[in-house]
Amino acid sequence: MRVTIFGSGYVGLVTGACLADAGNHVVCVDVDAGKIERLRRGEIPIHEPGLEAVIRHNAQAGRIEFTTDAARGVEHGLFQLIAVGTPPDEDGAADLRYVLAAARTVASHMRRHCVVVTKSTVPVGTADKVRREIDSTLQARGAAVEFDIVSNPEFLKEGAALQDFMKPDRVVVGTDNPRATELMRALYEPFTRNHDRLIVMDIRSAELTKYAANAMLATKISFMNELANLAERLGADIEKVRVGIGSDPRIGYSFIYPGTGYGGSCFPKDVRALIRSAHEVDHEPQILAAVEAVNARQKEVLVEKMRQHFGDRLQGRTIALWGLAFKPNTDDMREAPSRTIIDRLLQDGARVCAYDPVAAAEASRIYAGRAGFALARNAYEAVAGADALAIVTEWQEFRSPDFERLKELLKTPLIFDGRNLYDPAMVGRFGLTYHAIGRGRLAGPRS
Repeated sequence: MRVTIFGSGYVGLVTGACLADAGNHVVCVDVDAGKIERLRRGEIPIHEPGLEAVIRHNAQAGRIEFTTDAARGVEHGLFQLIAVGTPPDEDGAADLRYVLAAARTVASHMRRHCVVVTKSTVPVGTADKVRREIDSTLQARGAAVEFDIVSNPEFLKEGAALQDFMKPDRVVVGTDNPRATELMRALYEPFTRNHDRLIVMDIRSAELTKYAANAMLATKISFMNELANLAERLGADIEKVRVGIGSDPRIGYSFIYPGTGYGGSCFPKDVRALIRSAHEVDHEPQILAAVEAVNARQKEVLVEKMRQHFGDRLQGRTIALWGLAFKPNTDDMREAPSRTIIDRLLQDGARVCAYDPVAAAEASRIYAGRAGFALARNAYEAVAGADALAIVTEWQEFRSPDFERLKELLKTPLIFDGRNLYDPAMVGRFGLTYHAIGRGRLAGPRS
């Protein structure tokens, strides 16, 4: 298979790498010449476990190439995958300018049948706009070229994207053409050989499926955070509640972990875009609005706990922060809870000394020149002399720390755990005061 991918960001690179690894010849096209040059040198602009090795291997084998030459890309591929960004507008709607620009580019150069596939997360009706864009561009050229439109949303988890692509739960294909269905089936056959996971539907349903999936997961997170805040006031332990409800197979354990709220490039953007889509058809999505409101409030919870503990006197205090990325195994800090927490602490006059195993470079870029913010080289350096430790991302290396060493290094033996990593009673035995999310009464040192 000959595949062209427009967009060399997260989705484009993972998709290209995995398709190339299955033996396809992939050309990745991007307008950013600097990015293309770095990719040609083997420099991967995102952190995703295993991705660099897969790209390097397939580049050396000649199965994946990177170029700014759109005409060459269109000439190359039977499949033209659009995987460009859809950043939110001020009103929350997805900005489709890059998707439609890619469609025009394909139409400007196509000379034979191709399958135009939207991988970008887009609102319902985008495929119709892509089709019209291609039709009008072909008409302006005076060209009559046959093409198919397919919606093929991605379901990749940052930190596990290669596994998700290579062994998918499902491959959603939205199309109105049986020929396109069979071509997509052939493209994904190496990844669905053990069990046919291809789910074929109409294009609009495929577009909504992506938003619905992310909105459902975001809803589970906000619901558990709402319950956690209630459990705390009722003197219950949300972690015991989580186990109790998760054992019900109708609920399950996935995405019912309370914490400091969701972030990243998908959930916040997609929930807002779905709300905007609902408003455009005169529907008020009350649950989605509540999901977003609960999440915004949850990002403030850890700082509120600090304010309550210190009597609103954070001025001049130093808070150690463990974790900056919105989740483990990525350097992505887009809409990460850590950013809200850092901003509030700095506004209150506190200093922040942060450590993250991967996201330090991204944090340096975001907070360059920001007074009161510093990065540590390791977790214990961040804690030294701090008035409290706040845990924001559940990196594996934070799960079993040396509590005796923490007590020695901290100016005040105090932990605010935004991910409920530890057993409150155990932390208390080490002489540390422990504030978590929804764990009932305060856990402090035992006498």
